[in-house]
Amino acid sequence: MTDAPARGRRLVPLSTMRAAIARRMTESKQQAPHFYVSADIPLDGLLDALASINVGRDRARRVTVTAAVMRALTDVLRDEPMFNARWTADGLEVADEVNIGVAIPVDDGLLAPAILDTDRLDLDGLARALADLTQRARSGRLRGRELSEGTFTLSNLGMHDVSAFAAIIVPPQVAILALGRAAPRPWVVDGEIVSRRVMTATLSADHRAVDGVAGARFLGRLHERLLAAPQWIAQEPAASEAS
Repeated sequence: MTDAPARGRRLVPLSTMRAAIARRMTESKQQAPHFYVSADIPLDGLLDALASINVGRDRARRVTVTAAVMRALTDVLRDEPMFNARWTADGLEVADEVNIGVAIPVDDGLLAPAILDTDRLDLDGLARALADLTQRARSGRLRGRELSEGTFTLSNLGMHDVSAFAAIIVPPQVAILALGRAAPRPWVVDGEIVSRRVMTATLSADHRAVDGVAGARFLGRLHERLLAAPQWIAQEPAASEAS
């Protein structure tokens, strides 16, 4: 019996973007002591409300789960400003504005540009801004401020078969939120087991800036805000816009 021929290997050179991602993510994990907090959040009310306001809209004008979570996050970051911040050598720089970055896959890797001043946008405005940002990220037309002035980042893999994951903080920000897909799960309501569409949200945070109790409170506020989605979505201009 002869030995099988040795299999070869090939070197895949790093693209400029991949090298930059490698450098920044290594810096983040080495310098920022990450901790993680997760919460399971039922989304039936939010999903039903979005389905209602999206009736008659073409794909380009639909309000997505990502846009709705960003709208809720904006309110949470106003209540929890220590997460809407950047770490500096002199201390924690808490931002007055809310600039939420969103992880967007592109040909060479991943970008996390920010929608600036999300606190000045209603739900429909956020949905339009998110669609525009995604399109420009994939066509290489992002603005410098969108890449440099994020104050918090959202990474959503809910469109894939991913139940949960933990993301790496985008430096010099101090936190990032990772979302898995909303899937049917058994849920206890008033002592009865029912089916609910549940999403796992995982907060990664920099322990130099915030602590675990603050992280738990952050997710608690997000949970409350998403449970109340049918009420605030109904009050948004998007809900009353003519189809």
